[in-house]
Amino acid sequence: MITGAPDDSVVMTPGPWEHRFVSANGSRFHVAELGSGPLVLLLHGFPEFWWAWHQQLPMIADAGFRAVAVDLRGYGASDKPPRGYDGFTLAADVTGLIRALGERRAVVVGAGAGGLIGWAAAAMHPKLIRRLVVLGAAHPLRLRSALVGQAAQRRAGAGLLRFQLPRYEHVLTRDSAALVGRLLAEWTGPAFRATAAYTEYEQRCREAMSIPQAAFCAMEAYRWAFRSTMRLHGYRFTKAMRQPIVTPTLQLQGALDTITLPATAQGSGKYVLADYEWRLLDGIGHFPHMETPELVAGEIVRWAKG
Repeated sequence: MITGAPDDSVVMTPGPWEHRFVSANGSRFHVAELGSGPLVLLLHGFPEFWWAWHQQLPMIADAGFRAVAVDLRGYGASDKPPRGYDGFTLAADVTGLIRALGERRAVVVGAGAGGLIGWAAAAMHPKLIRRLVVLGAAHPLRLRSALVGQAAQRRAGAGLLRFQLPRYEHVLTRDSAALVGRLLAEWTGPAFRATAAYTEYEQRCREAMSIPQAAFCAMEAYRWAFRSTMRLHGYRFTKAMRQPIVTPTLQLQGALDTITLPATAQGSGKYVLADYEWRLLDGIGHFPHMETPELVAGEIVRWAKG
């Protein structure tokens, strides 16, 4: 049980990885890093933090890569500025991190909200994204069209509309972030929910979201995505995302994903001009990297090797 608001130290889980801080795009980011070789940058989703990739870090490192899992802007031990949660800034965070880590290019892997950021980074900064792996995330334009034209996807995403309410972050973190636990239960496949690994995963995510300002920052990204649709900034983002993806892209999708429906995610391939693979994972929900970690690590390594 979480008692009181935890500080950033709760995400500094010891392991074979090294924890450090990297300054990029005007903010300081916490990363967990393991291995040497070509860079594989791992972006978590909501309501996670870097630990979502803790099982993949050693597997990717053992395959000859430098695996780096980051706490996204506003999450975990990374900076939590009041602004900067628009699609342009989040995509620039990715490319800024690649440069700050001393690399010219990287394989970018994104899950959920991190997958949306990965799509944006590949569209806007293609020279820095060598290969892309997306889990449980439709291309932003595909997601937008599905929300408008498909009742099933609107129903699936209806709960996210509550994130638009002012001060909803206090609802999210009430009772030791109990709502985070309920969202994870709704979005996760039933087989994983029955495991001890899920219980630990839920507890860690609830702790990380209880760090002061983390929930507010997480909500701000969703608020921008919704409110920008009727503003010039959103029009500019939509125009930028129309740029075809020229990065080879692997898309992994849980067949039981209840927040990003498989039918929605599958339509993303039309935005990819480069090599593209789609794989539907039976019995898996919104978090394949947690629900079937070995399979996901293997697919990342296979795609990174090209």
